[in-house]
Amino acid sequence: MNDTKPLLRVSGLTKQYDSLAGSVQALKGLDLTVAQGEFLVITGKSGAGKTTLVNMIAGLDRHSGGEIWVADTAVHQLSREQAAVWRRQNVGVVFQTFELLPGLTIWQNVTLPMDFAGRYPERERRTRALHLLEQVGIADHARKRPSAISGGQQQRVAIARALANDPPLIVADEPTGSLDSHTAAAVLRLFEDLAAAGKTVLLVTHDPDICRRASHAVTLVDGLIPASS
Repeated sequence: MNDTKPLLRVSGLTKQYDSLAGSVQALKGLDLTVAQGEFLVITGKSGAGKTTLVNMIAGLDRHSGGEIWVADTAVHQLSREQAAVWRRQNVGVVFQTFELLPGLTIWQNVTLPMDFAGRYPERERRTRALHLLEQVGIADHARKRPSAISGGQQQRVAIARALANDPPLIVADEPTGSLDSHTAAAVLRLFEDLAAAGKTVLLVTHDPDICRRASHAVTLVDGLIPASS
């Protein structure tokens, strides 16, 4: 960990899922601090709580107990509606399955978060979208629809979309899981570049080899980060 001011602070975080089959404790009092500009990889076996953790940090899921602070925002105190508004401005989410809208062009997929948040004047949104697509090396495909480009290219679009509103925090859940090794390496370089530019990046993966690409890595074991991690 570096000495930069923490962007993310998680304290005593718990999450319990209840069903007819019984209760499952996905997180068990987890603590985590992440500095601004850090590239953190979160790894662990299936069921360790990785996706649950990042979903709560991004305000996509509700916690059972504990605290989540992103900068000066108490994410754990936000209602679902408040979390949605906050997330549009502060968190870029990258999913393994891309989640691009098939009926929109590539550049329209990238402008969509700007449309929802209203952060940039309407006349500037397309220009910004094209600039972001250029940053991830896919501007030449801006007028195509997602089905016309490869999986690796779609993931690049998803990263550009996550950056649309210039959020300080980028959360990526298994973003290379469905990519070939060459394309995955290129996507990882993008995340490294984002962290170098001052973004805080949280990347969830099953692949322990990715850990060496990060500035820091933690391993979740049964809903906790062991002291040795």
